[in-house]
Amino acid sequence: MFIHNKRLQYTVRVAGPNPGLANLLLEQFGGSQGELAAACRYFTQAIAEDDPGRKDLLFDISTEELSHLEIIGSIVAMLNKGAKGQLAEAVEEEAVLYRSMTGGGNDSHTTALLYGGGPALTSSAGVPWTAAYIDTIGEPTADLRSNIAAEARAKIIYERLINVTDDPGVKDALGFLMTREIAHQKSFEKALHAIQPNFPQGKLPGKPEFTSVYFNMSEDDPKKGEATASPRGPWNEGPEWEYVAKPQPAVDGGDGLATVMVAANDAEVLKAMAARTASDPAADPLTGADLGQGAAVTK
Repeated sequence: MFIHNKRLQYTVRVAGPNPGLANLLLEQFGGSQGELAAACRYFTQAIAEDDPGRKDLLFDISTEELSHLEIIGSIVAMLNKGAKGQLAEAVEEEAVLYRSMTGGGNDSHTTALLYGGGPALTSSAGVPWTAAYIDTIGEPTADLRSNIAAEARAKIIYERLINVTDDPGVKDALGFLMTREIAHQKSFEKALHAIQPNFPQGKLPGKPEFTSVYFNMSEDDPKKGEATASPRGPWNEGPEWEYVAKPQPAVDGGDGLATVMVAANDAEVLKAMAARTASDPAADPLTGADLGQGAAVTK
């Protein structure tokens, strides 16, 4: 059961209306890295989780993400206050009103017209929110890693938003939200490593002959010599790795060809189809492309 507290989790003070900034902040309201996506991701994971500790963690953070959604939505609404009133009551001349809504240089006027200045479940580019943003797979060692990455991406978006506003109150609130992304990353990482072992994800081990092999799939430029050799580092070098400089198909020792066993009658049908659709390499018919380029038609 959820009970709404009428106070925000963090006090928000907005210096003045700014429709352009409001539109940018929609990225953290209805965008792919936003608070609604995070809340839904962790909430659905919590419902399916059997471990009591992880279940509680996921419910707590998903609920906090909803409070963050409320903070962002409140900031968006306050930043749109001036345009909302002017648009609703038509107190300004048309040209002046339009300039006030488009002063941010983005689609803030669309937000004002379609949603009355309220926070819309869209990204800053107007893309509607979608459940496709939720990438839960139902395996905690995979989902927790995805959660860590999601919090990291959200932190970066908050950093960028902080960099585009000079409103001290908005900066302060965004700084709080950015910091909570760090805290959530820490919690998810601790929960991940409380599962031992947690790599590789899932139950099945990898094939040992390929698990620690690095295939160099980038060809060197022969004109530049050895200086263009692929960089080496801990990702492909050291006692853990077998480095294959020139992997050749097929690495399993086979011929690299795809084959399938089919019934005899199917094989005959496939042969007939191949013969019917075979290309004639000697043919060079006049085509529409030739005619379009002005090729002469001869009889």
